[in-house]
Amino acid sequence: MYDVCVIGGGHAGVEAALAAARMGSKTALITISIEKIASQPCNPSVGGPAKGIVVREIDALGGQMGITADLTALQFKMLNTNKGPGVQSLRVQSDKVAYSEMMIDVIRKQENLEIIEAMVEKVVADQNKIVGVLMADGRLVEAKAVILTTGTYMSSKIMISDNVRSSGPEGQPTTNKLSQSIRDLGFTTFRLKTGTPPRIKRNSIDFSKTQIQPGDAQPYFFSTTTKKEDVIQDQWPCYLTYTAKSTHDIIQLNLHRSSMYSGVVEGVGPRYCPSIEDKVVRFSDKERHQIFLEPISKSLDTVYVQGFSTSLPIEVQEKMIRTLPGLENCVITEYAYAIEYDAIEPTQLYPSLETRLVEGLYCAGQINGTSGYEEAAGQGLIAGINAVLKIQGREPLILRRDEAYIGVMIDDLITKGTLEPYRLLTSRAEYRLLLRHDNADVRLSEYGYNVGLLSQERYDQYLNRQKSKEMLTAELKSKRILPKDPLQKVLLEKGYANLNEGLSFFDALKRPNVEMADLMPTIETQIDVLDARQVEIEIKYEGYIVKAKKEALKLMAMEQWKIPEDFNYDTVAHLSIEGRQKLMKYRPLTIGMASRISGVNPSDISVLLMALQGNKS
Repeated sequence: MYDVCVIGGGHAGVEAALAAARMGSKTALITISIEKIASQPCNPSVGGPAKGIVVREIDALGGQMGITADLTALQFKMLNTNKGPGVQSLRVQSDKVAYSEMMIDVIRKQENLEIIEAMVEKVVADQNKIVGVLMADGRLVEAKAVILTTGTYMSSKIMISDNVRSSGPEGQPTTNKLSQSIRDLGFTTFRLKTGTPPRIKRNSIDFSKTQIQPGDAQPYFFSTTTKKEDVIQDQWPCYLTYTAKSTHDIIQLNLHRSSMYSGVVEGVGPRYCPSIEDKVVRFSDKERHQIFLEPISKSLDTVYVQGFSTSLPIEVQEKMIRTLPGLENCVITEYAYAIEYDAIEPTQLYPSLETRLVEGLYCAGQINGTSGYEEAAGQGLIAGINAVLKIQGREPLILRRDEAYIGVMIDDLITKGTLEPYRLLTSRAEYRLLLRHDNADVRLSEYGYNVGLLSQERYDQYLNRQKSKEMLTAELKSKRILPKDPLQKVLLEKGYANLNEGLSFFDALKRPNVEMADLMPTIETQIDVLDARQVEIEIKYEGYIVKAKKEALKLMAMEQWKIPEDFNYDTVAHLSIEGRQKLMKYRPLTIGMASRISGVNPSDISVLLMALQGNKS
């Protein structure tokens, strides 16, 4: 018997299996194909708005994605640098082949972790408690905890126009019996849809007709362990091109042949990553749409056409892609397609990602209705950690909305559910100034260390960086710019008047346009430039950060009000009809969770609080 059995070798499965094994549990990772472990069947990248911060959080907790993404990246790009630190996020172009190969190597070398190449057909439970999983060959694999990370492989269908075939991504097999076994246990499932664009031969593109998009000269990294000398030195560029009127004309003429518009698709597609035909229809006022040409791997002579996802027929794809500047003579190596698959209603989960119906069964990744490698990996890590903590008899790790984007995502899923593939956005986080790229280790390293994933060496390094930041802050408060100080010239150049009195470095940094770089030549504290940048952000945005922390404390107070899972809402007078129905359906565990359920209004919360207080007395 295994302690933990992980079903699926995608990004959620990898993090779940590694976390469980590294925490000392005997773990099995069951996957259809070992060579497809941690594959990137869609865009060859890691990170992006909000998602890049999730990768930083995974690293701070002791996960693997950030390390592998850094070491196999072809390009590094910090996004939104012209905006505030609360929305800045790292994105890397991945070497798709190297990324998967490194993850496979890490898994093979991991103690306590066994890879089983097989198809799972059934989740086995007895009296609402997990027993294990049944393989296609009839073997029963027993486990104390099972984590489903099936991605887009449950009852999946590939669609190009009206050509529909039962298949997983990249021609892999799909499991058609697993969904039914979950439904037989009482779970509700629903259909979701996503898609992928064509891949084209690099040497068939005329890049002179496109705009080059280089990486950052001084790159940021996902992992605090990454050293500049270990990453790619000559970064690969991306290129920008646009759709044309002729592109839109071809799409409009053939719209009835798209899987989505012909009625073939049953599931709901992603709002924030629509197909090109969906963009043309929904944004008909736009004359053109951005298309990015992204490298896939050093070992492949192919390019990913970001923004050109479609399910139109092959012959239509051939026509419309050649209307893009630079792609007039391109050669398509893989055609675009839509994929539809089963997911479970995520409101059937606890915050730990354990299911409410079957004890010891966890779900993570796209099975929970999310989209993206990063969202999947974050859930996989939490599911893996909590499965082991449950086996050890310890309390689960639940990240709050003010602590992590991972916490925002899980809370959104279990309290609100989703009708479409869920994507993390900075706008989903009400405390995004607290959830920045630069401070992920400050927020989460303590958790990673306490659960046993962050090594003593890494934790000590984190503590040393904290001491350096404290020393720098103290020095900034003690040092002053005096009226005749050479730094006075810096202030004058930035438009400030002569100082009549002294000004601390700390207060000088609060001024717009004054940067840490201006002060560093006179700073004695030895500190990494990125740690110094974090200190600068904390000083410049101090007022906003303090306000956000106060708001977060109010949220924490609401989370302290526990609601018994078997609480009888019929006994609470004056609840609205919709509020009562939603509370009975979702069974929130706290007042905070209840307040975030759509349809539960503030007056419902007030009367519920009074009822709970009455029960206590």
